[in-house]
Amino acid sequence: MENKKEPAPGDGLRSLRSTGVFRAVNFELYAKPNIVIMSLGLAAMGICVCYMAYMRTKYENMGYYTAIDQQGGETFVRKKSKWDQ
Repeated sequence: MENKKEPAPGDGLRSLRSTGVFRAVNFELYAKPNIVIMSLGLAAMGICVCYMAYMRTKYENMGYYTAIDQQGGETFVRKKSKWDQ
């Protein structure tokens, strides 16, 4: 006889029968949360967002502004004055 553990509330997909291929393809459904890896990922994401904000303010302080070109893309264009000819 097999000694199966009864599914408890909160077990989720871990309690269901599944194949090894399904578990390999959907690894994130079966892995337990890891606070260290989650905090490293959150720190990396925060650093990336801060770097993009820094680069944007750097270009704006240099005299560039965001403009939309004819194809709909966003580009940085240097501010021009009618007096600068």
